[in-house]
Amino acid sequence: MQTNIHSALIDLPMVKEANSILRTCVHCGFCTATCPTYQLLGDELDGPRGRIYLIKNLLEDDAIDERSVQHLDRCLTCRACETTCPSGVQYGRLLDIGRELIVTRSKRPMLDRLLSFLLRLVIPRGYLFRPLLKLGQFLSPVMPQVVARKIPPKQKYLRLVARELESPRMRVLLLQGCVQSAATPNVIRVIEQLLNDKGVATLTMPDEGCCGALDYHLSAHNEGRRRMRDLVDKLFERLSEIDYIVSSASGCGVTIKEYPIYLSEDPEYADKSRQIIDKVVDVSELLGKFEFSCTSVHVAVHTPCTLQHGQSIDGEIERILENSGITISKSRESHLCCGSAGTYSILQPDLSTQLLKGKLSALQENSPDVIVTANIGCQLHLQSGANVPVMHWVELLHQQLVRGSLAQPLDENDISFT
Repeated sequence: MQTNIHSALIDLPMVKEANSILRTCVHCGFCTATCPTYQLLGDELDGPRGRIYLIKNLLEDDAIDERSVQHLDRCLTCRACETTCPSGVQYGRLLDIGRELIVTRSKRPMLDRLLSFLLRLVIPRGYLFRPLLKLGQFLSPVMPQVVARKIPPKQKYLRLVARELESPRMRVLLLQGCVQSAATPNVIRVIEQLLNDKGVATLTMPDEGCCGALDYHLSAHNEGRRRMRDLVDKLFERLSEIDYIVSSASGCGVTIKEYPIYLSEDPEYADKSRQIIDKVVDVSELLGKFEFSCTSVHVAVHTPCTLQHGQSIDGEIERILENSGITISKSRESHLCCGSAGTYSILQPDLSTQLLKGKLSALQENSPDVIVTANIGCQLHLQSGANVPVMHWVELLHQQLVRGSLAQPLDENDISFT
C-alpha cells in the first residue's frame, strides 16, 4: 500500500512504524472473512481492510471525521484478521497507533468520554471495584434483568490448603488481575492448588496493580504506559527468585507479552520488559506440561481472542482437558469473538449482544454440561446469557480431578517453553 504521510507526522516514530505496517497490506481482503463486525454489518469500513484505509487517510491528512472514528471504535481488536492475513499485517498495532493519534484530532461525545473515564477510574482500583461489585451483587435481585445479568454472581469461597514444599521443583509468580481477583478469586486459588500438588511453589504480589491494558485500549495511552512501567518495576524486582510469571487472564497475558512494543520509545523499560516476558507464560502453557486424571464431563471450550489470536495459543486448553479424560464438545466458528473484548460490551452493547448470541448458539449447540474459557471478560460476558454454567477452565480441571492423581509429577527436564 502506497502512502504519502502528512508533513506534520512524518518524523514521529510511531507514524514511521504505522507506515511500515501499512506497506505490508496487499488489499487481498482475506481478513474480511474472519472479522466479526464485517460479518454483522457487511460494511467495508467495518472490516480490517476498510479500517486500514481510514488510518491511512488519517496519516496522510492529519485529520479524521466523526464517522471514521465510529468505524474504528466498532473494532473489537480481536485480531482474528492477523491470524488470517497471509502478509502478516500487524493490524492490532496499527489500530493502537491510529487511536493514539485520534485522541488529539477528534472529540468523542461527552457521554462516551464520561463512561470511558468511569471505567478507567473504577475497574483498575480494587478499593473501588470490589465494594461496588459486592453492592451490585447484593442489589441484583431487585435490579432490572437487563442490568442484573451483567453482574457476576458471588463465588463460593474455596478453602484450599497448600502444602509446605521443602524443595520445590520451581517457583512461579501468579498474576491475579484486576477484575479476576475481585469477581472470580477462586481461579488463583485452584491454580495454586494444582501447581502445589505438582511440586511447584507459587507466589503472588498483594500490590500487583493493573497491567495497563484497560487504560491503553481506552485511548488513555500515557496512563496505560505509566501502569505498565509500574508493573515492570515490580516484576523486575522478583525475576531472580522465580522461574516463571504465570498469567491466567489471557487479556492481561497478551498485554504483558507485548510490553516491549508499547514501551519501545523508553529504552530502559523496553529492555526491562524484554527480560520479563522471557518468563511470562499463560497458565495453559505451564499446566500443559503435567498430567491430570479427571472424571468425565461434556464441555464446550471458548478460547478467547487474546489467547488464540493475540498469543497464538489455540487448541491447548482442549488438549489438556481431553488428555485428562474430559469430553470436548466441538463448536463452529470458534475463531469468532464472543463480543466481550474488554470494555466493548459496555461501550458497544448492541454489537456485543449480537456477537454474544451467535457465540452462545454455537457453544451450546451440542448441549454441553458446562462452558469454559480462559479470560475473565469472556467468562462474565458468556455467563450473562448462557443456559449452562460458565467457568475458567482451571476451575473445571480442579473440580473434576480424581483425587490422588497428582502424586507423580513429570520429570522437571520435560518442563520447558519455546
